[in-house]
Amino acid sequence: MTNDAPAKLLDKIITPDDLRALPRHDLPALCHELRDTVIQTVSQTGGHLSSNLGVIELTVALHYVFNTPDDRIIWDVGHQTYAHKALTGRRDRLKTLRQKGGLSGFPSRAESPYDAFGTAHSSTSVSAALGMAVAAKLTDDPKKRSIVAVIGDGAMTAGMAFEALNNAGAMNANLLVILNDNEMSISKPVGAFHNHLTRILTSPLYNTVRDSGKEMLSKIPPMKRLVRLMEEHTKGMLMPGTLFEEFGFFYVGPVDGHNVETLARTLANVREMKGPVLLHVVTRKGKGYEPAEKDPVLYHGVSKFDPIVGIQPHQDAQETYSDLFGRWLVDQARVDDKLVAVTPAMCEGSGMNTFAHAFPDRYFDVGIAEQHAVTFAAGMACDGQKPVVAIYSTFLQRAYDQLIHDVALQNLPVMFAVDRAGIVGADGATHIGAFDLSFLRCVPNLTIMTPADKAECYAMLSTAYRMNSPALVRYPRGVAKSDEKDEPFDLEKTLPIGRGVIQREGHGGVAILVFGTLLSEAHTAAETLDATVVNMRFVSPLDTDLILKMAQTHRLLVTVEENVVAGGAGSAVAEALSLNKVTIPLLHLGLPNRFIEHGAQDVLRQDCGLDAAGMIRQIQARLKPSSTS
Repeated sequence: MTNDAPAKLLDKIITPDDLRALPRHDLPALCHELRDTVIQTVSQTGGHLSSNLGVIELTVALHYVFNTPDDRIIWDVGHQTYAHKALTGRRDRLKTLRQKGGLSGFPSRAESPYDAFGTAHSSTSVSAALGMAVAAKLTDDPKKRSIVAVIGDGAMTAGMAFEALNNAGAMNANLLVILNDNEMSISKPVGAFHNHLTRILTSPLYNTVRDSGKEMLSKIPPMKRLVRLMEEHTKGMLMPGTLFEEFGFFYVGPVDGHNVETLARTLANVREMKGPVLLHVVTRKGKGYEPAEKDPVLYHGVSKFDPIVGIQPHQDAQETYSDLFGRWLVDQARVDDKLVAVTPAMCEGSGMNTFAHAFPDRYFDVGIAEQHAVTFAAGMACDGQKPVVAIYSTFLQRAYDQLIHDVALQNLPVMFAVDRAGIVGADGATHIGAFDLSFLRCVPNLTIMTPADKAECYAMLSTAYRMNSPALVRYPRGVAKSDEKDEPFDLEKTLPIGRGVIQREGHGGVAILVFGTLLSEAHTAAETLDATVVNMRFVSPLDTDLILKMAQTHRLLVTVEENVVAGGAGSAVAEALSLNKVTIPLLHLGLPNRFIEHGAQDVLRQDCGLDAAGMIRQIQARLKPSSTS
């Protein structure tokens, strides 16, 4: 890695047109400069590193061969598009990556015409690309644009990807799917033989003879079938493409994903092929930066770091809610051998590393398959196990049907530990946990808990686990708020279901009903307003008795939640009052009904008026008497 050499070739690249003007032999040097730029940028801004370093050569080759943005490139998940952004007119803005008002960490149609489809949730690329391929055909597009989906082997584990492959093969769509295999989980290591074979299979001569032969033999069905079988069996012995061929794709590969000249030649060949094609590219996460190559998981998502020394452990790192959940999970598993833990590929993010190592036979990472994760857990619950599903709020959206139909309807004791609830920060609108209370609280049989701090979260996890029905604990990203005197926690401590607690008695006529970790901000606001503060704890079942008591003794009720106001916990309070025919002024504080972009969590909360100052301002405005003319 170089730190001070100017990126001479990269300085010439303003758009992909400039890239396509370079001679092919300059591409390796450009990749070196681009890799260095990504390392330096991410070390200053934070973000996804390993995945981006793994696709440098593929990104360069794609923009070199295809006429972007007229040709469409859809990046699955999209967290590997930093080099793509640098090559498409945004290099001077990379320093704003994932910051408020800056570049998104994912593709965004609003950001650039080169971002053909907004992606941040996994396994959507093939479906979107197929839709674009069909749209181009329906409009008889004179440009005959190419449509390319780049999907990782991890994203290929999701059912949606296979649904799209099945559909694309049946439609014989003109579509190129690039399988970015960065874990060597499908093929053996590539070498000169594989690259040579790939060049043969994608050459115009090979495919002309292949297509001509098929046409000639079409009048002799037995011979046509024999030739087809010979082709399949020969290729099946040489390469792992049988599965994709059965979907109706012409399989090509594997090819070395870090040989940019080979990639460019291969892409130029497959670009001319008709019908659905799958190109298998083998890459290495963290390529070109030794620390990331050695530990791609550690360098997957990083904060700011010194690229010379790499990421250094923080001795004084504070426990996050994810860490706390991981600690509780191990504590509970030690005393109950019925506990099993399920995650849809979020082991590290959900804090499950220690559990996975301590109880490997009771840990199940099902891949990026949220729907399967929930129904899989339901099946285990049917036969006496106690499943805990660790899942991000934004990803639980993908398993909503399974939660209702397979868990809640059957009233099965599946526990959900819902991480990243509320504002997530730099990952932005695609990852914000803004909607879970709205879409969950209407589900029968489901108990929903919103802890205010570290100790309460631990107690709620124990409470949820001991229920004989579906239960969910919702907590945010970040450091767990705590009072050191609360440690150590008692695993046997549980909370009374559906009961809140008054934490401050005020005399200003205002009662602030808080759902979740904004309780500390509400306390600060209450000191200024002399307001009552209620920690509601449960969204479902709701403590209606406590709400009615507050309505009888106060002139304004304020609900606070880190969820969209529309349909959230505040709406539940309003419904409870209406059912009991109680009329009282209400003020609902929460997230606005819009998609909140990336930025620091505290800054975004301030923007939404969910810090103490924002609460005070909004409550005081609500208390002001209406002006009369």
